[in-house]
Amino acid sequence: MKIAGLDIGTTGCKCTVFDENGSYLDRAYQDYPVSRSADGHEMDAAAVMDGVWAVLRQMGLKFPDIAGIGVTSFGETFVCADDQGKPLLPAMLYTDPRGEAECRELCERLGEKRIAHITGLRPHEMYSISKIMWVKRHCPDVYRKTKHIFLMEDYVVYHLTGIAQIDYSLATRTMAFDIRRLAWSEEVFAAAGIDSSLLSKTVPTGTAAGCLLPSAAEKTGLNQKTVIVSVSHDQIAACVGAGVFDSSAAADGAGTVECLTPVYDTLPDIDVMYEGYYAVVPHVISGKYAAYAFSYTGGALLQWCTDTLAKKEKETAAREGISVNEYLEREYLSEKGENPSGLLVLPHFAGAATPYMDTGSKGVILGLTTSTTTAEIYRACMEGVAYEMYLNMEKLAASGIHFDRIHATGGGAHSAVWMQMKADILNIPMVELRTADAGTVGSAMLTGIAVGLFTDLEDAAAHMVEKSNEYHPRKEMHEKYMKNFSRYRQIYQAVRPLV
Repeated sequence: MKIAGLDIGTTGCKCTVFDENGSYLDRAYQDYPVSRSADGHEMDAAAVMDGVWAVLRQMGLKFPDIAGIGVTSFGETFVCADDQGKPLLPAMLYTDPRGEAECRELCERLGEKRIAHITGLRPHEMYSISKIMWVKRHCPDVYRKTKHIFLMEDYVVYHLTGIAQIDYSLATRTMAFDIRRLAWSEEVFAAAGIDSSLLSKTVPTGTAAGCLLPSAAEKTGLNQKTVIVSVSHDQIAACVGAGVFDSSAAADGAGTVECLTPVYDTLPDIDVMYEGYYAVVPHVISGKYAAYAFSYTGGALLQWCTDTLAKKEKETAAREGISVNEYLEREYLSEKGENPSGLLVLPHFAGAATPYMDTGSKGVILGLTTSTTTAEIYRACMEGVAYEMYLNMEKLAASGIHFDRIHATGGGAHSAVWMQMKADILNIPMVELRTADAGTVGSAMLTGIAVGLFTDLEDAAAHMVEKSNEYHPRKEMHEKYMKNFSRYRQIYQAVRPLV
């Protein structure tokens, strides 16, 4: 028996296949275009589906006996479709500027705090409901023709099975889902003037939708008995793939974006979460909730540093047969040892995420001199990302969460230097997991449970979640970093009025 995870991202989709022991076999990837202009940020949902057909066919022809495929996707972006599921309008990305006025109107009608207590989200135009309101107002003909409003997970599931269902975690990203009742909020829909029946039926995370349609089986080369599973929002899938099932641990997605996901055993204090813009999302396990604390620039900041400042170092590293990241880490250690850099980097190079949610904030590097090296700046960028996470951990502590360890996945988790730095700054053990793609693993785990390969999450984790290394905080290093952090926490308030 084989299982697969289908991950729908903003710029591409991938299908990863595992055997009955949870071991990786193969994967296929297909990208698709995204359009960004001053007027809108959009994607062609039909092109996304073309990408899905391509990766499923590539894997289906190679592994026609795949028993189940779990679908996970990014959030917010929605598709207005006709009764056949054909898109009627380009899909707006979460960064699209439209919907701001409609979000304000919704807040005036219900109140920001009321919306937060219903949906677990501090109101923002990034979420789907405001943009759906925009479509109704500015494209009334399209809205009248709309028979389905899908997010990407249920859009794909519908085309594969003919079933319109969306899991709780992704439904939350609309800002129209009641996280206590686990159902669409008629109060929010009424205030928005949107027909809730246009959206898919909500189901628990990891619910099987059914088997492939005959036409889908023919397109992909898969068996018609292949089960399609509505998995989750990608961050919840990553939390599952990191083996984080309760409040004793948090997941750290150390990828392009740095995302810290703690799990609450009960619903956290929404007023506290509201202040830090932390989204509260139903976890896979009934009664538990996850929260998202994130920075837009995690690995992306290190990429900027190496691409912009480390051109010579890249050439040298290539000659030595190592990555430029490894080279810069080594150079810093030879120059400064493990001491903090002394520089301060505010990692808001793509705006500020939690706890500020300020897209106008800019990145800052403080403390430069004529003797500052590229390796020092690189090291300071690593520190800045970790300081921002520590700031979020401080804010989250007010909600009563106190986890004992962090499970890290993504490319950044494979840097021993960065992992030890995070352990020292955050003052908590960091556990490196072997997988670089926890979302795909989490999707496959939930799919394995849905098709009967695994009995429960613990069984799935025993097969698919593998620890690699563990890094423990060092008291003396934490104290050194905290001297710098006392200055770091003042940068945003000091600099923001100037940029």
